[in-house]
Amino acid sequence: MNEEQYNFVKMFERSFRDNWELEAVTDYGTDVTLTYGQLAINIEKLHILFKECGLKKNDKVAVMGKNNSNWIAVYLAAVTYGAIIVPILQDFRANDAIHIVNHSGSKLLFISDINWEGMDLDQIPKVLAVVSLNDWHPISLAFDPKKLNYEAIAQKFKKKHPEGYWAKDVHYDERGNDQIGSINYTSGTTGFSKGVIMPLNGLAGNIRYAFEIGLVYKGCRHVTFLPLAHAYGCAFDFLACLAAGGHSWLIGRTPSPKILLKAFSEVKPTTILSVPLILEKIYKKMIVPQIQKPPVSWVLKVPFLDEVVCSRIREQLIQAFGGEFRQMIIGGAPLNPEVEAFLYRIKFPMSVGFGMTECAPLISFTPYDAGSKLYSCGKPLPGIMEVKILDPNEEGIGEIVVRGENTMTGYFKNPEATKDAFTEDGWLRTGDLGMLDEDGFLYIKGRCKTMLLGPSGQNIYPEEIEAKINNMPYVLESLVLQQEDNRLVALICPDYNEVDASGLTREQFNEIMEDSRKQVNSELASYEQIAIVKLYPHEFEKTPKKSIKRFLYTSMV
Repeated sequence: MNEEQYNFVKMFERSFRDNWELEAVTDYGTDVTLTYGQLAINIEKLHILFKECGLKKNDKVAVMGKNNSNWIAVYLAAVTYGAIIVPILQDFRANDAIHIVNHSGSKLLFISDINWEGMDLDQIPKVLAVVSLNDWHPISLAFDPKKLNYEAIAQKFKKKHPEGYWAKDVHYDERGNDQIGSINYTSGTTGFSKGVIMPLNGLAGNIRYAFEIGLVYKGCRHVTFLPLAHAYGCAFDFLACLAAGGHSWLIGRTPSPKILLKAFSEVKPTTILSVPLILEKIYKKMIVPQIQKPPVSWVLKVPFLDEVVCSRIREQLIQAFGGEFRQMIIGGAPLNPEVEAFLYRIKFPMSVGFGMTECAPLISFTPYDAGSKLYSCGKPLPGIMEVKILDPNEEGIGEIVVRGENTMTGYFKNPEATKDAFTEDGWLRTGDLGMLDEDGFLYIKGRCKTMLLGPSGQNIYPEEIEAKINNMPYVLESLVLQQEDNRLVALICPDYNEVDASGLTREQFNEIMEDSRKQVNSELASYEQIAIVKLYPHEFEKTPKKSIKRFLYTSMV
């Protein structure tokens, strides 16, 4: 990587100088919008605060709260100061957040007032100060609070910059991309969170790729609803967008389809990053009712006539997302194959990518207009990431291992997990099963840990079966689990709103579920058959990237 051009800290130094007057971030739903200049001033004030607290280079700064402009200021202030940022997902429980703060050795904690509930300074004894992300007030201090209040920092800022702080004044110390930029604690489905040590090179690698494919550019617009503390949204909706001179609208509320569609119509984003669950919900609410109506369902089966209907549906969907985006990027979890196939059929500008927190996060992706393939998650990032399949079976399926610019250096204070994460020759184990086709496109088949064995040792990928179940009537989501006798059980959460709207009795609903089980089984191999359907009363607990925490439900069969 070109060290000078893509030096992480210098990229943001240039961006603040070059885009001083442009709008950088907006807290959507409020009147708060910051220009690059105003954001740079807030960062400079935070640098003064850091110095007052005695923060040294490579000390840790933790940040926890909803997406907002203050969160972004803390992140960039820490990294440009020479500290290491520790993002904490706002959905983590208080005891998990306390563990992360203590385990990382964070000296400062910036946290929203609501996340601070249930915590106190005695639980995090090494923390020098806790500061509110809501309005910068000191929540708790290990020293005189007068040194850290807003007025004190403002006075020191004025004393340091008596003529004001301008674009020419933005200058950050040299910091090589080999230095640690962040420790990002995973939110995976295994129940144990590990601290991913990410050098600035990994963060810069994702930004570089976003620049190269034209994903971000000066004046681009992003609706940022993925959690900033998660690597996916952080890399592209925040870091790449602001490094390029774009404008990010930050959604701090739960991103329901209703809220998002309103934001898309107002902001008209130029690129959209999403997890499958959001797109699947919109597809189910907007598209499915249309294509199930007799006239449309009939026309869709007629050659040439179907193109007219597909074009109309595509345009309707594009307008629902603001009408000006170049493409939608799906990542974080598998996209339902039926949804993907339909969107591919109508030529909706969408591509699926593959990544993980340990790669900050992107591993493979092919833009829509560069020939992305159905059911694939693209090619490895050219010149940045390499992918190979470890110990492939006769079908070419094996564990996906990767190496390259975006790869972590290891897990913080966890040498055993770090050793297990890499092969002897230095490839990072992703824990995902997949295959590469003759053109180098990557296809995901499931998780190594979730793969089940059939009665004769056949490989069963529960995610593929769940995708079929989720397309059945009145099914919101499902989990396929295996009993001790090796029979497969489908744990199903019904769409109770649809059930109630249809006025079904319990007996009628059970009959529909049984018919659905038989229908799904007719599409599966003999060793993949669902033996039992069990109903679950509410949605399954998920990680912030909307993957179901499978480990919580294995004992239910």
